[in-house]
Amino acid sequence: MASEAQGPEPQSNERRRGTGWSRWSVWVLVALVLASVAVPGLLNRDDSTEIDYSGLIDQVTDGRINSIVVTNGTGSIEAEAIDGTTYSSKGPVELPETDLQLIRDRNIDVQFRAESSNPFLNLLPILLPFVLIIGLFWWMQRRAQGQMSGIMSIGRSKARTYTTERPDAGFDDVAGYKGVKQEITEVVDFLKAPERFAAVGARIPKGVLLVGPPGTGKTLIARAVAGEAGVPFLSVTGSDFMEMFVGVGASRVRDLFQTARKLGRAIIFIDEIDSIGRKRGAGLGGGHDEREQTLNQMLAEMDGFEATEGIVMMAATNRPDILDPALLRPGRFDRQVVVPLPEFEERAAILRVHVQDKEVDESIDLDTLAKGTPGMSGADLANLVNEAALHAVRSDRESISQADFEAARDRVLMGQRRESVAMTDREREVTAYHEGGHALIATLFAHADPVHKVTILPTGQALGVTMQLPEERHTYSQDYIEDRLAVLFGGRMAEDTVFGVTSTGAANDLVQGTELARRMVAEWGMSDRVGPMAWGTNNQVFLGEDLVSGRDYSDETARVIDEEVERILRTQETRARQALIEHRGALDRVAAALLERETIAGEEVAKLIPEPTEIDDNPESADVPPNSASLDQSGSD
Repeated sequence: MASEAQGPEPQSNERRRGTGWSRWSVWVLVALVLASVAVPGLLNRDDSTEIDYSGLIDQVTDGRINSIVVTNGTGSIEAEAIDGTTYSSKGPVELPETDLQLIRDRNIDVQFRAESSNPFLNLLPILLPFVLIIGLFWWMQRRAQGQMSGIMSIGRSKARTYTTERPDAGFDDVAGYKGVKQEITEVVDFLKAPERFAAVGARIPKGVLLVGPPGTGKTLIARAVAGEAGVPFLSVTGSDFMEMFVGVGASRVRDLFQTARKLGRAIIFIDEIDSIGRKRGAGLGGGHDEREQTLNQMLAEMDGFEATEGIVMMAATNRPDILDPALLRPGRFDRQVVVPLPEFEERAAILRVHVQDKEVDESIDLDTLAKGTPGMSGADLANLVNEAALHAVRSDRESISQADFEAARDRVLMGQRRESVAMTDREREVTAYHEGGHALIATLFAHADPVHKVTILPTGQALGVTMQLPEERHTYSQDYIEDRLAVLFGGRMAEDTVFGVTSTGAANDLVQGTELARRMVAEWGMSDRVGPMAWGTNNQVFLGEDLVSGRDYSDETARVIDEEVERILRTQETRARQALIEHRGALDRVAAALLERETIAGEEVAKLIPEPTEIDDNPESADVPPNSASLDQSGSD
């Protein structure tokens, strides 16, 4: 199943070889031309000593020259001395009579010769332009042939075919998800023995849609189905159907299904099907665009093959709400299989799979690590294990320890620590009280998520972080949401309570709180004044629909919603302020601990809340925030 079938790929390789030969042929032609020019010069290279003409005449006068060869019309002179030395010189085109007479007086052998020429070099200026023009036209012809072959194959499917010779995935490779495996086992049984279902008259679902958040392993599950069934697996993404030419997407869909029919029994898997399967008619300019034509062709192809053919469609998406209803009706994607975020046991199984090929300490407790990673997908857990391995390498350890996993989790959840950020004493103190306010409210309120770690070290995009580890929840009560809002206001109210001013550090808290309160009022019916009604939940996801769809409630209702959102936020702000005032001493102790150690655990925060049992000898100095006097000099109100 892992080996790629030799479909369109070999043809593309041949095409590459053809264009490569044309390129090399041009270079060979250029090399031949250069060789024709350079080789004769190398062969006729003169090793004689070059002297000027006057020096040569002096040698003749002294009687040191034995023979002279003069090239007519060029002034080139070659002379051989009595001791065997050869000289070359450049003299006048015609030797003066006095010099000729001197040579004859010295009984020197003089020869005159015509200039030798290379016929090819003489014809080269004439032939070279024609050769280059012919070569250029030939190269352009070869390039045009390659492009035409590419254009002719543009409508072919880009699906990668995995055969059954080397299956690389099965249900054993998918950790957890027993319910998901059970739902798609029927597909595996049908592909293994379709005659059993035909004998009873049962109809297996033509299509299975895997729905779930990103990173939950939908693609791996589809490949595992093909591996268990022992059938070819054709994998393609929704974007592979799109091209700049009209009709290419529909042509690729037809080619994909034709390829599947030739294989007999096979699984066609389309990843990110929402890229081509969105609702038709949505958007500006009507619905007759290339994407919708591709979708129409896919719907027609799914209706065109029978359930007994042994072809099963599988697709994956994390946005089932935007898919076209015609794609989800019975007879097409009959069954939707939800692939949720892994639970505790599934996370532990996933972690065991990812640590198999890594050196880890025997003392590592993966169950504890799994409890501390709620809400993480399979991809997140794989990244967590890899970050732990990288941290172990940076720490010069040969195996991954529990501390490496803790550091990796902090980096994944909180972000990377920014060593280059240098905070002033005032900023450190404000940040300490801000994060201390978050941690204190989260510890005091019963329905809030427990505090895992608090730090004032710049991490990610924040100057400080209060990390909470949420418990396993599938629904959220109103008490939990209200306590969550109070925790968000804890940092802002701590600054206001201690220093009398607030800062921009609570900007993200306000954004989260406002969104959460609005959903309480408009979506979840948690407002007595608005009542059990949901407003603004039509989920119009397309620009065109946003333009043509109006608000489904009146201006008066919008005003009431805004007033209720404000009321909820101010109520939780007041709760947070009162709790911080009542536990001001605990807030000071948490802030002091943060200023001293920069990072404290959630257990330490809980220990700092009760009042000290011993009475301080100087009570006036107790519970006074450090450097508070200097903060009052900042000019803030």
